[in-house]
Amino acid sequence: MRCDSIRVPGGILAGFWSRRRTMIAAMSALVLLPIGVSDAGSRSHVSKSSSRHGKSPKHVASSKSQHVKLAALGPHGLNPSALKLVANPCDPAKFKIVLDVGHTAESEGAISARNVAEFVFNLRLARRIEEKLKTEGFAETKLLVTEGRARPSLFRRVAAANRLHADLLLSIHHDAVPDSFLENWEFEGKKSHFSDRFSGYSVFVSRNNADFRASLLFANLIAREMKALGLQYAQQYSQPVMGRYQHPLLNEETGVYSYDKLIVLKSTGMPAVLLEAGSIINRDEELKMASPERQDMIAGGVTTAVKQFCESRSVQMAQ
Repeated sequence: MRCDSIRVPGGILAGFWSRRRTMIAAMSALVLLPIGVSDAGSRSHVSKSSSRHGKSPKHVASSKSQHVKLAALGPHGLNPSALKLVANPCDPAKFKIVLDVGHTAESEGAISARNVAEFVFNLRLARRIEEKLKTEGFAETKLLVTEGRARPSLFRRVAAANRLHADLLLSIHHDAVPDSFLENWEFEGKKSHFSDRFSGYSVFVSRNNADFRASLLFANLIAREMKALGLQYAQQYSQPVMGRYQHPLLNEETGVYSYDKLIVLKSTGMPAVLLEAGSIINRDEELKMASPERQDMIAGGVTTAVKQFCESRSVQMAQ
């Protein structure tokens, strides 16, 4: 299968769109709406760590946290006198998805327990997801690989995604921990660091995204698929022990968090979600994340979520 990708060296796009004739004429009655919002005090929204073995700070800011309760509303949960449904079937061949490969070759992100850069894990998983999506008819899927240092690359990838006028952006990452949780060990004669204390996937959205509701919908669909696959979400982000690395938990059942000030989530002109696929600083989970079986499992879950999102977006509600 031909893998089209976009490389962004200083904001220059390269790559070609391919098209494929496939049609899914399915409608989904699933609509996820935030219904109970309450203040939860002021928290800091930051990345996980600033060292070589943790994440580089992406954007630091304080904002008022909110807890969002979610309800799945089908046709019986809607007021039929106020709304009407208009069928506009999802066409995967025309649905544009940007798969953003987290970090860059120059700014590699976290370093795993066995001294492998996060960027390597991100690129490998993103390619698996791209292949699966295209196999399922999403021919407009584009792999976004950005070059350069950490912070400038964030703005370049956002600009590239916005120029593509995509319907959806998914940023692929792998998790680590703050430096204070790291322990020393030696792997293949080299000094390294690990933390087996935490594991699991996590999903992030920004409430500052222009289409937060759709972002939250897609985040919940992904998280639901991860849970259905038997995976557990990383619960540490909601715990006080994380200090300034704590994030508000929006869905305590499936592990969706808010990361309001993260540039790739708040500044894109389309629904945007960040997936931390698993912890590579945890020695056991790193081995699982490196396996083709786990990568295929996650790629399948993401593809199912994209199908459901495309179908749900085809059901338009009008006054």
